[in-house]
Amino acid sequence: MSKSELRSLVLKRRSALNPAEAAVKSRAIQERILAMPVWRLARVVMLYLNFRSEVATDALVEAALGQGKTVAVPKTEVASRRLVVSRLDRYPEDLAPGTWGIMEPRAECLRPMAPEAVDLVVVPGVAFDAAGNRLGYGGGFYDRFLPLLRPDAHTVAPAFEVQVVELVETGTFDVPVAFVVTEDRVIDCRGNVVP
Repeated sequence: MSKSELRSLVLKRRSALNPAEAAVKSRAIQERILAMPVWRLARVVMLYLNFRSEVATDALVEAALGQGKTVAVPKTEVASRRLVVSRLDRYPEDLAPGTWGIMEPRAECLRPMAPEAVDLVVVPGVAFDAAGNRLGYGGGFYDRFLPLLRPDAHTVAPAFEVQVVELVETGTFDVPVAFVVTEDRVIDCRGNVVP
């Protein structure tokens, strides 16, 4: 199955989830992430802001701010095909719909940070396998961004079980995540990655 076929299949599965069921599962996923040692130890957390049928991240944003963590969110620069890390001080007041209608920092609230400052990134995606291989939306924004992190930074991908597949084919520039967290389990992908 090609990447585009797999993307289409998994997006259909994800969109088919009943909104009430998806909300319950999103909450369970967020609670699992909040209980993880990598979350508790992180001082600077970068979170995607969910869009359409993605796993919600609102409880993570609120928890991180409430726990005194520095919260960062991505701003998409389409022309340069890169993500800018921006510190989020007020949620949701600092945000407005940006690229593709996804919530992003307002222009006057853009507070750029170095990627190296981030301890933990909560990464979006369409499909994941147990080795942490990730199928994104096709823009390559996170695959360009993730290599800029410190080697000791962690990546966590929230996903509904319907997004976990047997195998995600990878390309040269694809970057796997360290953990995939679903409503049923936490997959530690680091042990599955061949050196």
